Amino acid sequence: MLDKLNEECGVFGVYNHPHAPSLTYYGIHALQHRGQESAGIVASDGEKFSHHKGMGLVTEAFANDALEKLHGNRSIGHVRYTTAGESKLENAQPLIFKYKLGTLALAHNGNLVNAAQIKRHLERQGSIFQTTSDTEVIAHLIARSGYEELEDAVKEALSMIKGAYALLIMTEKKMIAALDPNGLRPLSMAKMGDGYFFSSETCAFDVVGAEYEREVEPGEMVIIDENGMRSMRFSQQTQRSICSFEYIYFARPDSNIDGINVHQSRKELGKKLAREILIEADVITGVPDSSISAAIGYAEASGIPYELGLIKNRYVGRTFIQPNQELRAKGVRMKLSAVRKVVEGKRVVMIDDSIVRGTTSGRIVTMLREAGAKEVHVLISSPPVMNPCFYGIDTSTREELIAAKKSVEEMREFIGADSLYFLSVEGMVEAIGREDDAPNQGHCLACFTGKYPTEIYEDTVNCNEK
Repeated sequence: MLDKLNEECGVFGVYNHPHAPSLTYYGIHALQHRGQESAGIVASDGEKFSHHKGMGLVTEAFANDALEKLHGNRSIGHVRYTTAGESKLENAQPLIFKYKLGTLALAHNGNLVNAAQIKRHLERQGSIFQTTSDTEVIAHLIARSGYEELEDAVKEALSMIKGAYALLIMTEKKMIAALDPNGLRPLSMAKMGDGYFFSSETCAFDVVGAEYEREVEPGEMVIIDENGMRSMRFSQQTQRSICSFEYIYFARPDSNIDGINVHQSRKELGKKLAREILIEADVITGVPDSSISAAIGYAEASGIPYELGLIKNRYVGRTFIQPNQELRAKGVRMKLSAVRKVVEGKRVVMIDDSIVRGTTSGRIVTMLREAGAKEVHVLISSPPVMNPCFYGIDTSTREELIAAKKSVEEMREFIGADSLYFLSVEGMVEAIGREDDAPNQGHCLACFTGKYPTEIYEDTVNCNEK
C-alpha cells in the first residue's frame, strides 16, 4: 500500500551448488516484497568474482540475459529498499571491495545505529567511501582489521557496530552469515545435498527446493568453506528482539520465523482482535494483501462472514510503490477497488495491519462508503505506531506518524470511520505466540512503546528527521 511501512531488504546466499547464481536469482525473486528499488547478485567460482546489479525489480535488474554472465558454485544476492543512503546504483548491493586478502562481497539487511560515528572516525584516518550506504562501514572495518583470518576480522568488525544486521559475506573461498546480538532481522539456513543456503525468509527455500535447517541465532557467525560448516559466537550478550512487523506485515505468509508460520500468526492476531473488540457488523473484509490473514482470523472468531470487499489491482506499475505527491493522492484507486455488491448496504469491518500517516486509511474508508457501505469500522491488528524505527524500516519521522500526534478518537475522525480500534501490545505478543523468556517475548516493540533494544545515537535520530 502507499501509506505503509516500507520493507527493509532481503538477502539470499548459496554455497556449493553448481547452479548457485540461478538459484540466488530465484531466491531474491521470492524476497521481492522486501525491496523493490534495486537487486544484485555476486558469484564466485573459487578464483574470481562475477557480478551484476541493477535498479528496479529483480526481473528488471536482470533483463537482457544478465544472469548468464554470472558463474560459480557460490553466490549472494540482495533486494533493496532504501533505508540508509540514497536510491542509486552505487548503493545497490551486494557491495564488492578489493582488500589485502582478496575480494569481499557483502549483502546486508538492516540498519546500523552508529554508522555515522564510525564513518567519521574512519574518514579522519584516511578511509574513502564510495557509497552512502551504512553497509560500506562494515567492509572498511573488516579490511582495516589486523587479523589475517576472515572470520577473526569479521568478528572484530561486528564487535564495533550496533543496530540491526543480517549479513552475508563472501570471498573467493568462504561465505559467512551473521546476525546481530538482538536478532532484529530474520535469517535462516537450509541445505540441498552438499550445498548450504541462507535467506531472510524461509519462503525462498521452498522456491529453490532447499530443506530448512535452522535459524541463525543472535550473535552467531556461521562460516562455510571447503572444510564444511562451523559456527562461532561473536557476542555473548544476546537478547532476541525480532521486529514485530515481520509477523504483522513484512514477511510473506508462507514464511516461518523461529518456527512460527506468518499466515497463522496473522490469523491469531485477527482472532485476538475479535476477543478484545467485537463489532456488530454484517461483513468482514481485509486490506490486501497483508491484512487478509488477520481478517480471516477475525471472521472465524467473531462468526461474522469474511468477504473480498476490497480487490487489489496486481498490474499497477512500479511507479505506484513510491509515488510522488500528486500520484499518491490518486493512487489508492489505482491500487484498490471496492466490491459494491459485497459492501453495499452493509455494516463493514475493515481489518488493516497498521496505520502510519492515516491518509490511505481515510481514502479506503471513503471508497467503501462510496460503494454503499452503511457503516465502516476500522480495526488494526497491531498497536498504534508511535515511534520511528532506526533498524532498517522506513518509518516516517515521529512528526509524520499520526498516532504520535493524535488520540485514537482524533484518528477516527481523520480517517472518517464509524469506529477505530487497535490491538493491544499484550494481545499482539500473546497472539504471535513466541516462546521466549525475555520480558518482551523476543519482540522488538520500539515503534509501539519507544523502548529500543539498543542505544540510539543522536546522529541516527538526526538522520531520520531529515
